[in-house]
Amino acid sequence: MKNPSVVKILLFLAMLAAGISGCSTESTKVESNLGIKGAPDWVNKGSAILSTKDGRLFQGVGSAAPMGDMSLQKSVADDRARAEVARELSSFLDVVSNDYSASAKSGGAAGENEESVSRQIKNTTAINMAGAKIIGSWRDPQSNTIWSIAELDMEHVKSTVAGVKDMNPDLKRYIGTSADNIFDRVSQEKK
Repeated sequence: MKNPSVVKILLFLAMLAAGISGCSTESTKVESNLGIKGAPDWVNKGSAILSTKDGRLFQGVGSAAPMGDMSLQKSVADDRARAEVARELSSFLDVVSNDYSASAKSGGAAGENEESVSRQIKNTTAINMAGAKIIGSWRDPQSNTIWSIAELDMEHVKSTVAGVKDMNPDLKRYIGTSADNIFDRVSQEKK
């Protein structure tokens, strides 16, 4: 790179990128709205953690482009929707884990180390995913993309945690008593 103008441009772009990333102290909130005409609301809104009259729900939306076999395409969309539920649940359980660790430290409890708590939380995510249900599908008549929505109820999560034998009893109790409040806080933050 012997051309000084190319070096100057690259240096300017690097400084600009560093400046932009350094200026942002708040996380950016992105509204998901695909704007697909005729699509159900859940397609345009995307994955979410929300409270409804039906309960506290983790919802995941996944899609699959046409692939020649509609049943395979539907299965891929379903799997991607479940993966989105897992991502939402994992994110929620990370907050639970952080809150539990902070609570244990502020309470003066020795408790388990964070690595052990984190491992138990990850296992809880895997166990709970068996309860995620596909509650709807939609095929876009324009693109033939199939969209699926999966849902997992917070009550299922809490009852699954209550039945886990290898979990720290204090963590299990904390999830049983605090999960709803943490869920409500997280769902409000994501709005």
